[in-house]
Amino acid sequence: MSVRLDDREPVIVDAVRTPVGRRGGAMQDMHASALLAQVLTALCERTGVPRERVDDVVAGCAAQVGEQAGNIARTAALVGGFPFSVPGVTVTRACGSSQQAVHFADSMIRSGVCDVVLAGGVELMSRTAGGNDDTKYGRRHPAELVERLSMPTMGEAAERIAERWKLDRGWLDQLSLRSHALAAAAQDAGHLATQLLPVTLPNGERLGADEGVRRGGTPEKLAGLQPVFRADGRITAANSSQVSDGAAGLLLMTAAKAREFGLRPRARLKAQLVVGVDPEIMLTGPIPATRRILERAGLSLADIDLFEINEAFASILGAWLAELGPDLDKVNVNGGSIAIGHPLGSTGARLMTNLVCELERRGGRYGLQSMCCGGGLGTATIVERLD
Repeated sequence: MSVRLDDREPVIVDAVRTPVGRRGGAMQDMHASALLAQVLTALCERTGVPRERVDDVVAGCAAQVGEQAGNIARTAALVGGFPFSVPGVTVTRACGSSQQAVHFADSMIRSGVCDVVLAGGVELMSRTAGGNDDTKYGRRHPAELVERLSMPTMGEAAERIAERWKLDRGWLDQLSLRSHALAAAAQDAGHLATQLLPVTLPNGERLGADEGVRRGGTPEKLAGLQPVFRADGRITAANSSQVSDGAAGLLLMTAAKAREFGLRPRARLKAQLVVGVDPEIMLTGPIPATRRILERAGLSLADIDLFEINEAFASILGAWLAELGPDLDKVNVNGGSIAIGHPLGSTGARLMTNLVCELERRGGRYGLQSMCCGGGLGTATIVERLD
């Protein structure tokens, strides 16, 4: 929209993501830093911003172990051919890591510390045995914490939410089918073209589409799947997000720098926040985060044109829908992580990339993004499209 921008106003000038690959799929032999490097390089090449003009690289990564250890933001910049003078920092806020990376980039620019920042994230779950829950990386929680709080697994927390909100298994499966149907429709209509960066694989081939989207699903097929986390539970592989590989990123800078580089500001962050919730149910963060960020921004639910609520599990989305009551036609309109996949540290930047591109395609003004995070956290961002 037409908004007056002060010179130091942080703006998003570009956003891009890789396709999301299935665990053990096309990207399984990639190194995470090499995958993120393709995103960082593309953002500079697409905008014409010289690499040496980047003041910092902020990258989210949830499982900073193995090949993803050692400050992958810095490593990816080096792999991408950025000058040695360009620093990098890696952050983790579990599933919200790359959303937090964008929050940090916005704050760094707003405070005057930086003028141009690359922000995003990466996760190669094919290479990390799924994440920090793997036992070979050590104990998940100290005994004194487990004695005081149950500290459930993600799956058990999703079951607790389904139980507390009385979410029917059939409804959760319907949300899963909806996610796949919307993602398939977006693929077929070419709605993802502006946000997708085809990835060059180690064998020289190119991956240009999300691998996890399934077609032809039916309620009957999903009903035949066994629960994963409880024998009598409601959470199955079908109504959970997919373990995946991927990277995404955004280029932020001051409005003054955008004018200097001749770039059109595409969007800005209207508001950002993170909340904490009870870790014994852990994944309810998007509910209070949505309410608080709307209050902070001075907006109502009706003011929001698009919502991206991460589909870590269908019960997370189901509880959020039950509490907030939004127009479902505005929610996860190109499918969510159940269909596309959830490479933990990159999903936040993917959701924001989709918001920026889809607000432009539809001519909307405000998009709201929220994610649940391990340990009992909820991230939220309101993105405003700019003309």
